[in-house]
Amino acid sequence: MNTSPHEEPSGGARATAGRTALATLAGTTLEWYDFFLYGTAAALIFNEQFFPSLSPAAGTLAAFSTFAVGFIARPLGGLVFGHYGDRIGRKATLVVSLVLMGIGSTLIGAIPSYESIGFWAPVLLVTLRLVQGIGLGGEGAGATLMSMEHAPPGKKNLYAGFPQMGTPGGLVLANVIFLVTNAVMGDHAFTSWGWRIPFLLSFVLVAVGLVIRLRVTESPSFDRVRAQDQVVRFPLAESMKVGFPRLALTLLAVVANSAVAYVFMVFTLSYGSQHLDYDKQFLIVSVTVAAALWFVTIPVWTKIADRHGRRTMFIAGSAAVLVWCVAFFPLLDTGNSALAVVALLGMGLIIPVTHCVQGSIIVDTFPANVRYSGSSLILQGGAILGGGLAPMISTALLNSGGSSTGVTWYLVGICAVSLAGAVALFRLVPEEAPEPVRAAPVEPLSGRGA
Repeated sequence: MNTSPHEEPSGGARATAGRTALATLAGTTLEWYDFFLYGTAAALIFNEQFFPSLSPAAGTLAAFSTFAVGFIARPLGGLVFGHYGDRIGRKATLVVSLVLMGIGSTLIGAIPSYESIGFWAPVLLVTLRLVQGIGLGGEGAGATLMSMEHAPPGKKNLYAGFPQMGTPGGLVLANVIFLVTNAVMGDHAFTSWGWRIPFLLSFVLVAVGLVIRLRVTESPSFDRVRAQDQVVRFPLAESMKVGFPRLALTLLAVVANSAVAYVFMVFTLSYGSQHLDYDKQFLIVSVTVAAALWFVTIPVWTKIADRHGRRTMFIAGSAAVLVWCVAFFPLLDTGNSALAVVALLGMGLIIPVTHCVQGSIIVDTFPANVRYSGSSLILQGGAILGGGLAPMISTALLNSGGSSTGVTWYLVGICAVSLAGAVALFRLVPEEAPEPVRAAPVEPLSGRGA
């Protein structure tokens, strides 16, 4: 798809772009299904299954700590997959990341409980969570840039938004399967052993995802990089030449979205059921409906970004998330189910305003020959600083303060930092990136090679 910004792509190129966008959506949905399945289980199941000797509060904190382990592993996955994605191609690395996530999730469903093997149960849980994190670390940036690099002119944000839809899509899929399995089996059987079924189902879902992903063609941007002999030996180091100010501001701009999203998707389940006496099923259904709203609004926001520019939308969305964080927990704390639904649906409506374009903002930071490595560094750095620690920090703040006030201030503070980072970032750099590959050959850090 070698079109200039002013050329219309051919019918075949448009079909390839559409097929790639749907393939990245399918793949990221399945990977996030596996990842969020763990989050839901950590909030509701794992404290009893793997940490029964701890108090309910300490057990929940321990379960969320294992949830955070996956985020600690994500930068490693991002660096490894990013390196090879910039050297041998995007397609192969995305296939491997999907397989790795499927293996990790399937084996989690087979881990014996603490009662059966004692200390080794949480050890195995943490180990497989690391495998999950490494797999997802390779997926996040790779899927976004793969879809974006196939995008027709003028639709960069729209196509980059398809992989972003996999986040709420995976949450919806995970929660629906979780709910259906629980409803069919009953609470006791589900808590005892039925929770394993959704994890074991990962094997089938990933097999389907692989069939779809293997049919995707390599990124045209990477094909041009290879044809122009612009593959570099150490792409991560080369990506640092973008400069520390832009890298740091980009990281700050995206960190709040991750933190708020994981408090909304994961921490809310344990907080609402254990401290506010909301029914677990009610909370899961409400979060699922909010995630579905998040999913369907992403194409709307990305089309607006393509038509009117994404910087104003991103800054306005960042401000809106901050304001809603002020109201979110007070609405939940009323104990009124209707107001709780309003709080959760508000998150589902506001979070996608920034989430839908943060991928394209990150990808546009780097030239094509180091894009996978650089984007992975920013994306996974934001994920670990924001999302990975958010449920654990929120639980610790709740336990120490006895109320949600500390959690609210934590979210408001991190949103203010991201808003300031976004404003500074857009003053520093133009909204749109230059052509995917620089016209002049790039001088590699330590020589070239395939």
